[in-house]
Amino acid sequence: MNQGTIIQGNLSFVFGIFISYKMKRLALVIGMLCTVCLQPEAQYVSEVWVADQGNGTYRNPVLHADYSDPDVCAVGDDFYMTASSFGCTPGLPILHSKDLVNWRIINYALKELEPKEFYNSARHGKGVWAPSIRYHKGEFYIYWGDPDFGIFMVKTKDPAGEWEKPVLVKAGKGMIDPAPLWDEDGQVYLVHAWAGSRSKMNSIVVVCGMNAEGTQVIGNPVLVYDGNDGVNHTVEGPKFYKRNGYYYIFAPAGGVATGWQLVLRSRNIYGPYESKIVMEQGKTNINGPHQGAWVDTGKGESWFVHFQDKAMYGRVIHLNPMAWVNDWPVIGADKDGDGCGEPVTVYRKPDVGGTYPVETPAESDEFNTRRLGLQWEWHANYQDTFGFTSDLGFVRIYGHVLSENFVNFWEVPNLLLQKFPAERFTATAKLKVSAKMDGQQSGLIVMGWDYSYIGVEKVGELFVLKQAVCKDAEQNTPETIVRLAEIPASRIYEAGLYPNYESEIYLRVKVEKGGVCRFSYSLDGKQYTVAGSPFTARQGKWIGAKVGLFSTAPYGKERGWVDADWFHVEK
Repeated sequence: MNQGTIIQGNLSFVFGIFISYKMKRLALVIGMLCTVCLQPEAQYVSEVWVADQGNGTYRNPVLHADYSDPDVCAVGDDFYMTASSFGCTPGLPILHSKDLVNWRIINYALKELEPKEFYNSARHGKGVWAPSIRYHKGEFYIYWGDPDFGIFMVKTKDPAGEWEKPVLVKAGKGMIDPAPLWDEDGQVYLVHAWAGSRSKMNSIVVVCGMNAEGTQVIGNPVLVYDGNDGVNHTVEGPKFYKRNGYYYIFAPAGGVATGWQLVLRSRNIYGPYESKIVMEQGKTNINGPHQGAWVDTGKGESWFVHFQDKAMYGRVIHLNPMAWVNDWPVIGADKDGDGCGEPVTVYRKPDVGGTYPVETPAESDEFNTRRLGLQWEWHANYQDTFGFTSDLGFVRIYGHVLSENFVNFWEVPNLLLQKFPAERFTATAKLKVSAKMDGQQSGLIVMGWDYSYIGVEKVGELFVLKQAVCKDAEQNTPETIVRLAEIPASRIYEAGLYPNYESEIYLRVKVEKGGVCRFSYSLDGKQYTVAGSPFTARQGKWIGAKVGLFSTAPYGKERGWVDADWFHVEK
């Protein structure tokens, strides 16, 4: 490459950036003005899954996405939900609804996991397990169990604003699924379960006393229920309530994919507790309906929000009616009158005293603001070197430098991912890949225990389009790589010690029912070419499969990067 070519390339690059920047800024300004003229904050409506049927009814799941182990509280006319986020950050998503059917992501309660140094690396399946959200004396509290470090709590007065620094309520190993209860006499209690993988005991539920501030467990735990009875095994995820003089513990049993909803009740906080199965699969095709939240509307109706395990789609969210019969809850449709309901598929919407617009959590992102869309999470605590948002109309992800003994992406912390939003959808990203050194690569990934990606890697004077497939990534299984095409660089220009090679490319994955993923690419955003082999997505460790973006660099090499102009989720 001669000097004239470099100068010409530099001039073209600068002029192109200038024009692109000006046009993008103009579009952003026009868009913001239009938004202000039309409404203060537009509702996002998914193209691939909407629960509200527009006729006074809804269909389940109300969220076809992996909001695992949901909990909900009601404050006035508003409902707030949180869910497990494990080792992903930001953690503890906060969703808001006015009718329990239409939901919006409004915030995260946890910017980073602690201990920080531990969670700066990818820690699959660890971190935030089964949180509970409660409102008490003007403040929102969320408790969760980290099976490796103990029970934590975080609180705020504004769920859409800043949350306080987490408090370690009780240190220890194996304690999971905590839920608080503020009693009428001023006493405060905490119920929780145990993770057999850490404590070597499970299926038991204990109650502890807490201080008045709810910041510290005081006293020893008291056993209130043991599911090692050959019937209600795998009792976990307890939620604490009080009604009509009874203490209630809602606890799933029977396993994530195959279980049922158990309810315990007692006149005494420490028992003995009676037990009753109040919802099970029955004759429906909704497996393992359990673990969630009882919540009342302002009109006196009771409802139950819970999950269903759908393999690669994660633990999707269902809404079921709940009735009280002889001081026992009955969840779902009790067609045979035995006091145990079955989940509903279609039902009338909750009576909340009004009708609200159709709305769903965001999926697509234009990357036009300084804040990532709330649908995105990293695979570890965010660090500045992961990448940056900008006012330039794109998000930049820097290449993660792989370890010296790299095997597969299980180690990569800066995967920028979002949940699968439906059984069928298409995700497309417009990318500009920048690389200086061979081996730097960027692309589109479907991540789980098995994963596959389509991406471009710098090799000499060009980029190689390739597909990687990895089976059982947690078991240190190497990737299988297939070269698909050679793509010339869109631009080459001098940049420090090494010339920078750019490639603009559109990458797409079409997900079909059963999680079958088919990749394709385009150089002009119009004509797409099928690339690689079909791949069947698989759930991750306690989470559903995710889709998103990546950039990596070989061990000991400088970082390249990828600029994502937009990411669209469509039919």
